[in-house]
Amino acid sequence: MDNVLLVTVPTFSVGVLRIDGVVVDLLPAGQHGFWRCGAQVVVDTVDTRRPVSDVNVRELLARGMDQHLVCMDLSEHEVGLRFEDGKLVEVLPPDSRRAYWKDQARHELQRIDLTHGQCLDAELVTRLNRPGIAGMDHVLLALVPAFHVGVLKIDGVVAGLLEPGQHGYWRCGSQVAVEMVDTRLQALEVSGQEILTRDKVNLRLSLVANWRYTDVLGAHGQMSKPVEHLYRELQFGLRAAVGTRTLDELLENKQLIDDSVTEHLQAQLPGSGLEVGSLGLRDIILPGEMKTLLAQVVEAEKAAQANVIRRREETQATRSLLNTAKVMEGNPTALRLKELETLERVAERIDRISVFGGLDQVLNGMVSLKAG
Repeated sequence: MDNVLLVTVPTFSVGVLRIDGVVVDLLPAGQHGFWRCGAQVVVDTVDTRRPVSDVNVRELLARGMDQHLVCMDLSEHEVGLRFEDGKLVEVLPPDSRRAYWKDQARHELQRIDLTHGQCLDAELVTRLNRPGIAGMDHVLLALVPAFHVGVLKIDGVVAGLLEPGQHGYWRCGSQVAVEMVDTRLQALEVSGQEILTRDKVNLRLSLVANWRYTDVLGAHGQMSKPVEHLYRELQFGLRAAVGTRTLDELLENKQLIDDSVTEHLQAQLPGSGLEVGSLGLRDIILPGEMKTLLAQVVEAEKAAQANVIRRREETQATRSLLNTAKVMEGNPTALRLKELETLERVAERIDRISVFGGLDQVLNGMVSLKAG
């Protein structure tokens, strides 16, 4: 049996028969046997569902077996769409060569000239936007959401804006990217900024700005990252506003910071394609020691205010008593009424009162005591 070679070629495969290293024949799926007769007989099993390797292509073409193959050659300015039985299955890059087994499926090639532009038409975008297509790394598909625009960049250069919807571009020979930009009003927070005031107090501040794009193409044409540029300008404006004022000035009127930062942005942002609608200081955080000192200062101020109010009330009470005494001095009736009022207040605090001799005797006794 050493002189016999038995080979089984699986389904969806073909056997490449080589005798002494030369391709002699192609074997269909099934069992095969060969006499060796002193020759080197080898059968290589090849999956017909995969492209034919370059080595096998050269050997088969050299032996005149091209009738078994479908060859697809593309120039450096072409991209190919390969179809199997009418279904798009693969995108072939420029300057490539592929060969496929004829018996496996009906193969077709659609050539697309890249010199006409890198943009894909809507129909092709729809066809490529399906799962299971090989070679999609040569295609860029971008879905621009509502209220957004896409900034198209080819080889790092801004090439235009894309409206909401599905778009597609060939990536062959160029670096193509699409950056999504939200055109709605957005909030940008500058938080945790530690800044020294003019009197050397370290503050930690947070600022929030509401902004939007006024010219997306202009902004991305001037700056690689417009949002980072706006963030830095907010930082610079905040540092300038705080660093030139004392702590007392800032605490007395926080609007000073907002106004100062707004003026800074009005001087820096025109022509940048960005617009800040409103901004405001969210937090001012003092160091722990400074918090304690300020609390003591506030406590002392409030205590002083309370003392002033207390003295004012005592003065008013004394003045009122003096006026009352002057009225009673020349008016016995008023004095009698005051005595009754005083007696009423005293009686409210006593559970039981025993009167001997009548009310007149009690009142006369009280008057006698006061006179004494």
